[in-house]
Amino acid sequence: MNTIVCIYRRLRRAVLAQFGKPAAMPASDDDRLDVLTQKVLLVVYDPVVDQASGLTLSQKMHWQNAEELINGYIADIDESSGGLVKFQVVERIDRDEFPLKVGGFLYDVNTYFTQPKPPFADGGADYYQIISDLNLLTRIDDHEIDEVWIIAFPFAGFNESIMVGRCAFPCNSNPLDNTDQCSRRFVMMGFSYERYVGQMLEDFCHRAESILAYIYNPAKGEANLYARFVRYDKVKPGESEVGSVHYAPNSDSDYDYGNPRYVTSRCDDWFNFPVFKNETKQVNCDAWGSDETHPDDRWTRNHHKWWLNHLPRKVGRTNGIANNWWKYIVDPNRV
Repeated sequence: MNTIVCIYRRLRRAVLAQFGKPAAMPASDDDRLDVLTQKVLLVVYDPVVDQASGLTLSQKMHWQNAEELINGYIADIDESSGGLVKFQVVERIDRDEFPLKVGGFLYDVNTYFTQPKPPFADGGADYYQIISDLNLLTRIDDHEIDEVWIIAFPFAGFNESIMVGRCAFPCNSNPLDNTDQCSRRFVMMGFSYERYVGQMLEDFCHRAESILAYIYNPAKGEANLYARFVRYDKVKPGESEVGSVHYAPNSDSDYDYGNPRYVTSRCDDWFNFPVFKNETKQVNCDAWGSDETHPDDRWTRNHHKWWLNHLPRKVGRTNGIANNWWKYIVDPNRV
């Protein structure tokens, strides 16, 4: 073995003497933090419900403005990712109609206000009809768009998120079957203009949870860094970290984001990832704070931005997984 090492060293010195130092290898996308740009097709279902006045459903019900929701959502993701994620709506399609349900049911102006909701057990929107109508699989394959956002009304039947395409996997719902003809995976997000930006962020956070849980599923014990990330005090007393989407580090129940109780947390040690320093701090709801703009949204939006901001976005890899978790969440083709 020593003879082989000596021969290698002599050969290396000879090569360097004749040609100089070898050129650096091109950097991989794990060696830098590139901006993640996603081209989005936005589809808005907001049917006209009063022909005389032209009022749409969202206007009649005094719900939120779709454009304002989208702008707030994009800005929050940009901010929470430290400017790393840039969603770009490249096309908007407004549909003056109620989407077809899987069981063949179709709301109209009268039945939406009179039928029990949801009208049937299946309740789900017919994704295949929408994919066919909008030629989505071809547009994704041709890189015209990277994902689809749908904004609709309550009980329209859309999942918060669903993954489509070849080798799609669960993304807060089961993947859409029989779409393998599309070579790229993509996510279809489902939002409601009855709700606020905080609930849109929750949909995105659940997307993140699903994708990260899928990536780290084979890892056991402390090697499962995502399982460590989501620890909270109720299940790991004295060992909370960032917590999950529904459970902040100090939550006693689902959505308990306004809890003033302090707990010991290693949440900010995730800013040191992948080289932890075992830094702890006392954390309560003051860490993310409230937003009094919308009473229904005042804790949700700020907590979710705080949670997203703690997701690692560093160069390199740890145990074969990129230290920039955002790349997987934004583009499932990287998984």
